[in-house]
Amino acid sequence: MNEFTINNFEAYLSIVRDEIGVTGQDGKRQRRYFRGQSKRALPGNGYDLIPSIGRYEHLKGCSLAERDTIENDVLETFSNHLLTYVNHLPRNDWEALAIAQHHGLPTRFMDWSINPLVALYFACRNSKKDKDGEPLDSAVYVLISEPQRLSDLRREVEQEVRPVKDSATQRTPEADGDPYDDFDFDGVSGSDDNDGLEEDAVEKSGKGVWEAANDLPSPFDIDENTIYDPPHVSPRIRAQDGVLLACHQPMKPLEEKDVLELVISHDAHDDIRRRLDQYGVFDKQLFPDLDGIAKWLKYRVFEINGMT
Repeated sequence: MNEFTINNFEAYLSIVRDEIGVTGQDGKRQRRYFRGQSKRALPGNGYDLIPSIGRYEHLKGCSLAERDTIENDVLETFSNHLLTYVNHLPRNDWEALAIAQHHGLPTRFMDWSINPLVALYFACRNSKKDKDGEPLDSAVYVLISEPQRLSDLRREVEQEVRPVKDSATQRTPEADGDPYDDFDFDGVSGSDDNDGLEEDAVEKSGKGVWEAANDLPSPFDIDENTIYDPPHVSPRIRAQDGVLLACHQPMKPLEEKDVLELVISHDAHDDIRRRLDQYGVFDKQLFPDLDGIAKWLKYRVFEINGMT
């Protein structure tokens, strides 16, 4: 895994701007996703870049079919209780899993952010120590593989099932005669050759237009990692510029070639938190609820002696 070592706030900004914000062949800046961890993802330390469901060892001995059954059964049970606690029910497994992830249920989703400062906050928010009491470096991970996005898949599906235009009713610009020359009367064709053309096109998909347009792969059926931008699941996700990475192999850590590691020196944690506070990246903003306000006051009043 490629890595950079960060010793101060300015160095982090510089690397994000100059080394990570690269431009693709099309001249556009490539999408990058960031994840901050208070501990580095080192072998055997329990902080691997893996979905929460992949951290349960007993599941690794199950077959793929058995794990899928467990995941689906758990999600169904969770979904059956949602109506008591939420204002609207999820429309598909993607939304249901996003809600489950938000409330701590182990899923195949991983939390990422499009905001590098948010990731830096989570890397420095709670400094950790090893078993001997020595402070540990933290890390920000950058997803550099550019995984597919669910929104792109949705657009592709919608284009595939878009009703075919009836060529019998599409007149060419050079047609000068009566637009209904080829019809018996009132624009109704005298031939049955094109009758039900739209219906035939949709029938081939096996679904109606609207149903087919929503015929996206389930998060349990994807064949590659997929970025999902969940709709209004939680104010926290919006405040943190959060996205979810659906992992098609949830029992395996992300491959090193897909990730860049920015190692945040433990000596820089306190100063970085102060700088983030000045940039408006603090608990009250990222956790827009009473928990966030309490954490924000705790930090400002008790932990850094009332810094303003």
